[in-house]
Formats: sequence, structure tokens, C-alpha cells
Amino acid sequence: MDSDNRQTGFSNDLTKALEVLRSGGVILYPTDTIWGIGCDATNAEAVRRIYKIKQREDSKSMLVLLENPNLLNSYIVEVPEIAWQLIEVADKPMTIIYPEAKNLAANLIAPDGSIGIRITNDKFTEELIRRFRKPIVSTSANISGQLAPQNFSEISSEIKNAVDYIVEYRQDDLEKATPSSILKVGIGGQIEIIRK
Repeated sequence: MDSDNRQTGFSNDLTKALEVLRSGGVILYPTDTIWGIGCDATNAEAVRRIYKIKQREDSKSMLVLLENPNLLNSYIVEVPEIAWQLIEVADKPMTIIYPEAKNLAANLIAPDGSIGIRITNDKFTEELIRRFRKPIVSTSANISGQLAPQNFSEISSEIKNAVDYIVEYRQDDLEKATPSSILKVGIGGQIEIIRK
């Protein structure tokens, strides 16, 4: 595929994914780690649909993606200083669980008030979130309890049939992706490693 066609496909994917997100729908899309199921992170009904698709209890919170760390203050009451330092030195995808989430769907936030957020480093998701102007849910594209798919070819038809739009960009990328590391930070600067 030449670069003009690839660029056109990329733009079409962005346009269609945005339409679905804005209408409260659910998308299947590539991220800077594994493929994710996503929706508007401020829309509780859309979030509920993802829990249903994954057959997952809604007490198990999901993470959200932002494209710029400067937006964190819009969704976290007080970003711990240690989090800024971690973001600055991160050399691979890292999800940070922050205390006291705000301005997000209530059923997305953990019972203790925390939320996991990753600053994405992927061309498609960066542009998608920038245009959407809101954070997007990102949860692995699998039924809860099953193995997370490492690339698009491993995603089950059950998941594909349950979403409203499947992004075409990077479907042919067969590289094995891995989930991000997960750290939980506290206001006092404490760090807990959840997943290396």
C-alpha cells in the first residue's frame, strides 16, 4: 500500500472512530501496547457496555488514555509530584493509578476513588484523543479471564462482533505486543508496583 492510500485510510479510520465515540459507541483500536476496546471515558452508559462485552464485574476498574500529560489535572484532583517525575523518565508504556479521579464516568473509577491513566505514545490514539478532546477507555480486547491478544489476529470474533467500529489501521501488524507496566502512586509520594 503506498503512503497516499495509507494516509487516506488513517484519516478515514480517525473520522469513523470519532463518529462512534461521539455517539456513545464502542471501538476496537490499536494502542501503544496491545489492542484495546474503547469508548468515551466520561460516558457511563458506554463504559457499562464495555463491561458487558468483556463479561467483567464493574467493580474492576479500567484504565483511560490521554495524549498529553498536561491534561491530567482535568481528571485527577491532585497529581502527586512523583507521578510527573515517573512520566518524565518513562522509556516504555506505563500506566499510573492516581488517587481521587474526577470528571470521568463514575463506573470507571475504582471503589477507592482511583483511576489508571496512561499517556499514549501511538500516532493513531494520540490523534484520536486530541480530536475527541476527552480521554478514551482502554481495556484489553478479550473476555475477562482469557489471555489478552498480542496482535489483531488473536482477537476473538466474539469481541469483534460486539463493538461498533473496528479500526483498520495496524490490523496487519503481527508484532507481539505486551501490556504496559502499572504503578500506583499516592499523594505522599509512595509508589506501589502492580505490574512490571
